Amino acid sequence: MRVLGIDPGLTRCGIGIVEGVAGLPLTMVAVGVIMTPTDFALESRLLEIDKALNEWITVWKPDVIAVERVFAQHNVRTVMGTGQAAGVALLLAAKSGIPVMMHTPSEVKAAVSGSGRANKAQVAQMVQKILNLDSMPKPVDATDALALAICNIWRGGSTARINEAVVAEKNRLRKLRA
Repeated sequence: MRVLGIDPGLTRCGIGIVEGVAGLPLTMVAVGVIMTPTDFALESRLLEIDKALNEWITVWKPDVIAVERVFAQHNVRTVMGTGQAAGVALLLAAKSGIPVMMHTPSEVKAAVSGSGRANKAQVAQMVQKILNLDSMPKPVDATDALALAICNIWRGGSTARINEAVVAEKNRLRKLRA
């Protein structure tokens, strides 16, 4: 399985490709950060993210795209930018016919470090260890994107099966009531 992890952000959008299956060693295929100038208009920044993500999807042909679920922070402006960048990623995935999985920050931290309260340095160290990298990718947005991809490989399949089972049960109950 090849997963494109996306740590959405308007100024820095982390992107990373990890390949493998749960239970076997994983491999980093590519990693990077899409950066947009803060003095560009919002629509221009989103267009830059769109172009770069589209290129990554075209070049690396991921099986799944894992996006960090946007969560409420104190800074509404930051949340809006993160949400807008995530929206670009979700739209591109839909246009490309690639399944999307969304993971919360604590879910990603727990998957790679064993603790949902791990700090960024701990997550980065575990990503380096899990992927057997000589050095940590920088900036941290790149490492976070790899962590998302790892999380998806290790948890994504089971999460998708649980979601499918929930939908199937709801459909079964609707039929019984009809």
